[in-house]
Formats: sequence, structure tokens, C-alpha cells
Amino acid sequence: MSSGNLDSFIISARPQPQPVATSQEIRDRGSLFVATIYAASSPAQAAAAIQHLSKVVHSDSQKPGPASHEMNAWRCMVLKEGCTGLSGPDDFEVRESSSDDGERWAGEKILAILRTQGIIDAALVVSRWYGGIMLGPARFSHIETCALEVCREFKRREEVKDALVTLRTLDDILTQLRDELAASTRQASPKVKAPDYSGWIDWDLPKARRLIRARESAVNSVKELIARQQQNAMQQ
Repeated sequence: MSSGNLDSFIISARPQPQPVATSQEIRDRGSLFVATIYAASSPAQAAAAIQHLSKVVHSDSQKPGPASHEMNAWRCMVLKEGCTGLSGPDDFEVRESSSDDGERWAGEKILAILRTQGIIDAALVVSRWYGGIMLGPARFSHIETCALEVCREFKRREEVKDALVTLRTLDDILTQLRDELAASTRQASPKVKAPDYSGWIDWDLPKARRLIRARESAVNSVKELIARQQQNAMQQ
């Protein structure tokens, strides 16, 4: 295999960037605006996502074809130069960048939205297909509307991920407490299969929050039972 073919194989074999969210289309006097946001934990990942959207998703072979402008911005939490990450948060810094791609001031406006929404480790692209009529300041309103929509969805999904981590942690604690309670009463601890949340929560944040409250209540109940058992044992 030649080096050129090998490079092509390696590139094609890499996982393609997948968008976290895509906005609703905004159409105005022939122009079309759509925002897309990707998870990106490094500047290299951000650049790869932006290029993938521009060169692959919006290629000549795909409808609606190449965008007139691929305005974008990204923010990533990265290690400071010379740091290892072992010294805590001070080893890290937020690195960010933006591009107008021919639409003056657009990149900085997108970056400002990422900042105000507190979005980190993401690349956001607002694509515009020019319809032949200049829109004036209205174009910035459309850019911001699209960008805000995907930022809010990105944040919601991040909150669900955090909730799933909390749920799994509470499940582990609950299992340990039940084992402790069973040992104190000399009874076999019931074997409970660990729930698989990823499939049926389906990014439902209210459901995840309800489950967290239920698990916290169960943890507190088992703790009270253990405390009662210990108190009874001391009185005997």
C-alpha cells in the first residue's frame, strides 16, 4: 500500500465527528442559516469538526451544497504549557478562537455566546447560504438565534451526562449500604442488577433528576436502618 493510500485509509478509518445538536433552519429573503455544535476537547478536535462540516457534510454532493459562510468559534479547556494536570485546576486554561469566514464580526458574536452560556469543550458553526439579498443587521439576529438554540441543547445534554454519573454513584453507595445492612442482620443481601440508564432515560433530564431524588431517599432510608440496628446492638 502506497503512503498516499495509507494516509487516505487512516483518515477514512477515523470516527467522523458527530454533532451534539443542530438548530432549526432560519430562512430570510433567500438566505438560510443553520447552527451545528460539536463536542471538542482540544483545538485539534475543534478544527477537525469544523472542517468535516464544511468539506464533507456541506460538500458539493450533499444538499444544500457548500455554505457561503461557515462562521464558527470554539472553546476548550487545555493543559497549560509545561503542566501535567496533577497540580489541580491551575494547570489548565481555556483556549478559544473564532472565524468570520467572510461574514465580518460573526465569529466574535458566536464566541461571545459560547462565553455567556458557559460552554467549554465545544465547537460551534453557524452556516449561511446567501440568497442574493443583503439582510443588514438581521443576519446577526439569525446567527445568534441559531447559536443559542444549539448551546442550550448542548448544556442540557451535559447536565444529563452529569446526572447519569450521579445516579451510578448513588447506586454503588446504595449497594454497599444494603450489603452492610444485610451483614448486621445476618441475612443475605438481595442481588440487584445494576440499571442501564443509557437506553431508557434517552436524554430526559427531569426523569434523571427524579431518579436521583429517589436514590437519595433510598440511601437515607438504609442509613437509618443501619443506625437503628447499631443502636439495638449496643442496648443488648
